[in-house]
Amino acid sequence: MKSPLNHDDEPDKSSKSSKHRELEEELASHLQMSQQDRQDRGESPQQAAQSARREFGNVALVEHVTRDQWRGRWFEEFLQDLRFAIRTLRKNPGFATIAVLTLVLGIGANTAIFSIVNGVLLRQLPFRDPARLVGTTTYYPKGAFVLMRDQSQTMDVIANSNAEFNLTGTDLPVRLTGTSVSANWFQVLGSQAAIGRTFQNCEDQPGNDNVVVLSHSLWERRFGSDPNIIGRSIVLEGESRRVVGVMPADFRYPSPKTELWVPLRLDPRKTREYWGDSYMPITARLRPGATLEQARTEMATLRPNILAAFAWPIPADSWLKSQLVPLQESIVGDVRPTLLVLLSAVGLLLLIACANVANLLLARSAARQREIALRTALGASRWRIARQFVSESLLIAVVGGALGLLAAGYGLSILKATLPADMPRLADVTVDSRVFAFTAVLSILTGILFGLAPALGATRLDPNKALKTGGDRGVAYGSTRMSQTLVIAEVAISVVLVIGAGLLVKSLWNLSHSNPGFQPEAVMTARITPNQVFCQAAGRCQTFYSDLLDRVRSLPGVKNVAAVNGLPLSALGENFPSDVEGVVRPAGADVPIIFERVITSDYLRVMQIPLLQGRNFVDSDSSQNAQRVALITKSAAERFWPGQDPIGKHFKAHWMNEWWTVVGVVGDVRELNMTRNLPEWIDGEVYTPYGPHSIQGAGPEAAPAAMTLVVLTSGDQAQLAGELEKIVSGLQGDVPVTQVELLHQWVQEAVSGPRSTASLFAIFATLALALGAIGIYGVISYSVSQRTREVGIRMALGARRTEVLRLVVGQGTRLALIGVAAGLAGALALTRLMASLLYGVRTTDPLTYSAVAVLLMIVAVAASYLPARRAMQVDPIIALRYE
Repeated sequence: MKSPLNHDDEPDKSSKSSKHRELEEELASHLQMSQQDRQDRGESPQQAAQSARREFGNVALVEHVTRDQWRGRWFEEFLQDLRFAIRTLRKNPGFATIAVLTLVLGIGANTAIFSIVNGVLLRQLPFRDPARLVGTTTYYPKGAFVLMRDQSQTMDVIANSNAEFNLTGTDLPVRLTGTSVSANWFQVLGSQAAIGRTFQNCEDQPGNDNVVVLSHSLWERRFGSDPNIIGRSIVLEGESRRVVGVMPADFRYPSPKTELWVPLRLDPRKTREYWGDSYMPITARLRPGATLEQARTEMATLRPNILAAFAWPIPADSWLKSQLVPLQESIVGDVRPTLLVLLSAVGLLLLIACANVANLLLARSAARQREIALRTALGASRWRIARQFVSESLLIAVVGGALGLLAAGYGLSILKATLPADMPRLADVTVDSRVFAFTAVLSILTGILFGLAPALGATRLDPNKALKTGGDRGVAYGSTRMSQTLVIAEVAISVVLVIGAGLLVKSLWNLSHSNPGFQPEAVMTARITPNQVFCQAAGRCQTFYSDLLDRVRSLPGVKNVAAVNGLPLSALGENFPSDVEGVVRPAGADVPIIFERVITSDYLRVMQIPLLQGRNFVDSDSSQNAQRVALITKSAAERFWPGQDPIGKHFKAHWMNEWWTVVGVVGDVRELNMTRNLPEWIDGEVYTPYGPHSIQGAGPEAAPAAMTLVVLTSGDQAQLAGELEKIVSGLQGDVPVTQVELLHQWVQEAVSGPRSTASLFAIFATLALALGAIGIYGVISYSVSQRTREVGIRMALGARRTEVLRLVVGQGTRLALIGVAAGLAGALALTRLMASLLYGVRTTDPLTYSAVAVLLMIVAVAASYLPARRAMQVDPIIALRYE
């Protein structure tokens, strides 16, 4: 007997297994026996056959239930569902294309952002047993590091400090970014050299530290991948260093910019350098059997020893809040909130995409009511019908996920270019196996998520009603309600994303237009870095910079020029513990920490930093016999001498006997970034004149070596850069000139992080807005097509076209109003997570919320207008015939 199930539920006869044929023969035999028994009792053959079938029940359903008990049947039926889904989607290429592209957008964006999150936050550090590496949350001087290294019983302690070096003796002098590390640094990390060796014990001691390890990229770029580089000497900062190793190409720690490593110079005889300068992060590896809690306890016991070993008195609460945390957390902790917010944003975007595809499937399922009714009448169970719809949605999701993964590969390169270049571990971000797994799971979950709505709607269909109406008109009320619910959810999520983007954009606007304390327009910068040994001779560097400024000032188009030890917005400078006149420090209180800027006399004029009180520097302030004078910022003066005249007040470095006299008060400058003048632990900022008396001089009577020129110009800046390099080369041939750029560009780079976050969020919000509008348009458009007869009746009874317009647009507006209200409530709760990313704007900013609500309503009305126009053009005669 032939099964009444349709061909989609049953394999072809030629492909049926013997098991299938045996089942069919058994069922047919059973019916024949029942029929024969009834004929023997006097019924006619026709009556006997009908009675036998009535008593037996639905043959197809019995056959289907029996097959479900067979082992492996589920896989066979899955393949059947999959083949039918492929045929169905091939017959509807427009629907399939729109659905797939919508998911490509959502899944691709999620995959790209997850790749960043995975590479930065989740992927383990590329070291041996990285889970046992820890780092400190605060920095320590060299002396404290040595004490911890020698006394710790739970950890092997290492340290590193950023540094820059001039490489000379090859072609043109070049400035390199390097890292000074303790001798055991590579060993504790578990990193080996690709060629040669790393540092050995005691190579961070004076006299033994003239060695260097090169990065693989520097070895290739500057030394032509010379295999005989080991043992060769190179000149760094005027000192000869022997190359002992080359690291592998994938070793880029602590920064992708690091081009070489040199040993820390641990010389306790240089008290200021050993205890006062070069504060560094401390890293350690837990020893076998030691736990993080044990190491934290030990750090607490070592803290009094560090304070007692200091070369001068230090507050009793110093490093009291310092903690040991996993190294990965200490490296990426600052970027975690930004990445998690972006990941949440693309997750919401994916939900909108899922809602849109679900709405498409709901509309399509309404057109398939007759098919569903026939399948149900022929014995298909509700589970089988639902599974068919879920199979179609999974197929769409898998195709969308595969294409989304390809799109994410291209999007990832754009993301890496958009995000700040100094983001930790950004260079290591790739699409790896974890990203593949994430995309696969996301695609499957997405397919199930947006496939549930049409599947549930299909299982609730009344087959009798659908077969009577022919399935040509009307959709179940539940499906309509579900479709509207999805649109409301889309609008609500869109509101949350657009409000988030609005807050970030407003924050970026505030940052970009905040006053950094100086005027960057028409100012060009150039970093000048003589070798440190060049400046050790008294007066040599001062003469070099004096001649350099005079020659640059004489160039055509140059209005003025000055030099500073570090540009604003970089925190590049030195800090020192200080004694401040009139400031009484209770026992155990913090020593005031002061940030020093070393400048030439015209710096304030070039940068247009206002002089608020007193006088500016003059050239004679830089002479050997001049009085030690300084300028102080307004906020520092108010903090140290509130309500007093700061002119004539004194301060000094804690380890020195000489006092500096305040001769002027200047406006505050954003030295750290665009949101803060200085780090929390720094109490104030001073300016000292370039010369032998600057606090951060390289020697007792030496001026700083590295300085940055700031040139106020009205001429051709590209030509000026070339002339500048010629002048420097003429004065000293081994001095490189770097960071030649406009100061305005420097300021723009300072807001690159907030700009990238705001830009990405704005893109996601725009996409969400577009998808939300498409969702409203789709629902209203389908509603119009379903209500054609109703519209015709209304117009036949005298309804005007404007009334029809209000009817249709009103439907879309009501959905949008509910969605906007829900979205505003959700935004009030969720945008609190963005508080750390905002500047000058509250998470509950009423202007942003109001503007977004109005924008979403305008979009909703616009999306409803096109279907409304189509409804206005309905011919009542044709509509009344519509069935």
